[in-house]
Amino acid sequence: MNKVSHLPADLDRALLVGRVWRPEPDDGPSVVVVRDGQVFDISTDAPTMADLLDRDDCAGYVRSLRGTPIGSVEDLIRASLDRRTAAGAAVLCAPCDLQVVKASGVTFMVSLLERLIEEKAGGNAERANAIRESLQQAIGTELSAVKPGSDSAKQLKEELIRRGEWSQYLEVAIGPDAEIFSKAPPMASIGMGQHIGLHPDSEWNNPEPEIVLAVDSQGRAKGATLGNDVNLRDIEGRSALLLGRAKDNNGSCVIGPFIRLFDEHFTIDSVREAEVSLLIEGPENFRLQAVSHMNQISRDPLDLVNQAYGDHHQYPDGFMLFLGTMFSPITDRGTPGAGFTHHLGDIVTISSPLLGALVNEVQRSNRIPPWTFGIRALYGNLARRGIAVDRR
Repeated sequence: MNKVSHLPADLDRALLVGRVWRPEPDDGPSVVVVRDGQVFDISTDAPTMADLLDRDDCAGYVRSLRGTPIGSVEDLIRASLDRRTAAGAAVLCAPCDLQVVKASGVTFMVSLLERLIEEKAGGNAERANAIRESLQQAIGTELSAVKPGSDSAKQLKEELIRRGEWSQYLEVAIGPDAEIFSKAPPMASIGMGQHIGLHPDSEWNNPEPEIVLAVDSQGRAKGATLGNDVNLRDIEGRSALLLGRAKDNNGSCVIGPFIRLFDEHFTIDSVREAEVSLLIEGPENFRLQAVSHMNQISRDPLDLVNQAYGDHHQYPDGFMLFLGTMFSPITDRGTPGAGFTHHLGDIVTISSPLLGALVNEVQRSNRIPPWTFGIRALYGNLARRGIAVDRR
């Protein structure tokens, strides 16, 4: 295992927090910090990640905690990636717990075009390529320079309506209001090395590599991590009203490996300028690799936070916010013109130099371990361990 490929390139100055499932004590999750290549359990001081992120000086507080050593971060990642042979070892969970998971849609031009394709194809992958070429010729250039919510965006909307080319996806792409939807409930996300779940009805699907902001109960972004907003193109393509069925399934929300807290070395500007890579390795020796850049996002990350949180909606336990995907794979994998879809056994790696890498294998949501450990289970586990959870 190459440490640099799974952890930030500047690990020595990165402030990483996360959650680890520990067989002992009492077989449950603990909040941890990475320090000098070692992992320390800080759950007696921060029983949940929501508690930790709510600290005003979150980074300073974490630095002040000593914690209980539980092993090296290399061993933790190795065990997380090979859970079948690491029985009894500590493994990574998703780094969030009580936070609801929200997601932003259609915040990159490539994402917009692919959503339009799904809509026009009605979920039929074989029609995708022809529609893609037509759309790029018809409106691709017009959309590329438009700022969402601007006067020019309003004028373009009027023109596209006149031409019969308007869409609900164009509304959230260039209109004043972003698409912010609920991706997963608290405790449902999976972490590094766990199996991605595809709904058994889906035959056209793809990963969506994204950066995810960790936001506290006051609407303040406290750090960032990587995520995979697994997408079922055939199901959402049949109807946008099937978004919940397409997006929220067992194993469909992947976050990790750690949250990197904002500090003097890593800020929201680091997120704005981040590079994100995607690698898909299939069991039939298929390989797809691409690199995208966050500076191509159409809406600022903090604007997306403010659209999710405010006088209109509060999150007393904070929330995680996917910022939108900058990559939709279209390479044919099977039927010519049908584009990409997952095969069971695909290994998906999402990486960014300052955040590390998130690695998972694709399976079916009804064949992977069911989600059984929820909020009540978490609080019962903490109580059995004698960890107080009322921090207010």
